[in-house]
Parts: sequence; structure tokens; C-alpha cells
Amino acid sequence: MNEEKVRVRFAPSPTGPLHIGGVRTALYNYLYAKKHKGDFILRIEDTDKSRFVKKAEKYIKDSLNWCGIEIDEGVGAKNKIRTGMIKGSCFL
Repeated sequence: MNEEKVRVRFAPSPTGPLHIGGVRTALYNYLYAKKHKGDFILRIEDTDKSRFVKKAEKYIKDSLNWCGIEIDEGVGAKNKIRTGMIKGSCFL
């Protein structure tokens, strides 16, 4: 049996405040990852330049933090890999 580590990602677009549906998706992914001793990855999908909202990335990270969702990898991760934004998307 394959024993690969579980890695889930949440990839919101920085087009405004994080809404309840996004919080629900992030929470489900986070809980699934933690139940299986895996990692929760935050990847900001900057693909809609026309709707980009300044400071939305910070709002998303702050909202997840307020909900108790800890980012293991990606944007806003503590003590792990930090991804950066690159022309319309993120890179890992």
C-alpha cells in the first residue's frame, strides 16, 4: 500500500474578502489534512488581474488565522516553504 503524505491545498483568488464558502472549503481541507497527519497548503491564484484587490492576500491569510487554520506550506506559512506570486499564479 502506498503511504504518501497527504497534502491538500486551498487556492483562493485575491479578488476581495474571503467568503463563507471559501472558509468552509479551507476548513474541510485543513481538517482532512490534519486527520491524516498531512499538510495544508495555501496557494494564492492570481489569475484574474482585472478583479485583483490590493491587500486581499493579507485579508485571506488573516481570516484563515482568525479561524484557527494554520498554513503548513505556501503563502503565510510559518517555518516552512514560502511560495511567491509569479505572473498570474504562484509557484511552489
